[in-house]
Amino acid sequence: MSDAMRNNRKKRIRFLKRLILSVLAAAILLPTAVSIVLGVRVHFLRRELSQMQKALEAQEAAMTAQTAGDAAQTPDIEAQGELTEEDSIRTWESEAKPAAGTYSGLHKVYLTFDDGPSIYTDEILDILKEYDVKATFFVVGKDKAAYEGAYRRILEEGHTLGMHSYSHAYQEIYSSKEAFIRDVNELSDYLHEVTGKYPDIYRFPGGSSNRVSTVDIEELKEYLTEIGVTWYDWNVSSGDATGHLSKEKIIQNCTTGLENYGEAVILLHDAADKKSTVEALPEMIETILEMEDTVIVPITADTIPIQHKAANS
Repeated sequence: MSDAMRNNRKKRIRFLKRLILSVLAAAILLPTAVSIVLGVRVHFLRRELSQMQKALEAQEAAMTAQTAGDAAQTPDIEAQGELTEEDSIRTWESEAKPAAGTYSGLHKVYLTFDDGPSIYTDEILDILKEYDVKATFFVVGKDKAAYEGAYRRILEEGHTLGMHSYSHAYQEIYSSKEAFIRDVNELSDYLHEVTGKYPDIYRFPGGSSNRVSTVDIEELKEYLTEIGVTWYDWNVSSGDATGHLSKEKIIQNCTTGLENYGEAVILLHDAADKKSTVEALPEMIETILEMEDTVIVPITADTIPIQHKAANS
């Protein structure tokens, strides 16, 4: 082999060595560089996420405060119980307030809880389980991991899960038909995500007789009907929406005159300030179950809806 050939061969070997070393260096350094870049990017994303989360928490706190303020300033049908003619807005159907001694068949009593889940939901469910009775929960949207189990437990233990708006912010929900639809869809999608079920019953915040809505409530009822959702009001009020009633008064409000109802839908609340409602529940259930020809049942597709209507309808 000539000297020229040997030199060329050495050059090729040196070139291949350098190429191999370069490839190895790139294979080592490139992932490291990418990791550094990604790490920096993740750091900034986490910081942005943290800032967004804080902003959302602040917004949620502000909305909660506003809702509380609205509730304090806005007359709430739920807090008032039965309407009177002096209200001159909407009144309940005549059959919602039967005359004494007008019913002699099987009395169906529906315990319905609005506004949950709350810190008391599990306790309420425990009491219902102890007495082996089923209830109906018209819930709001609480996008917190701590409450997801409560939504699922309601269904798993045979109770009925219904919708009561996502935000429960009256001024927002009733500001327009579009706002109402957004709220309904948000809650429906959220409950499906958590429980795997789309609820098909609804209770208007404040009831369908509320005086807050700036939209014709009939339009909102029509929308619910279009999407296959039935709306329910009540014909017996516990009066616990005020948050100031004693356990004894709540029991009295919920049980007096029940023998005159064929279908008695009792309005109760599942909220952090409703301890008296929870305390009243065992005796209330015992009193109802002791009544002749009376059963406590959850709302189902066979339930006759109790619905308020306009005074001039």
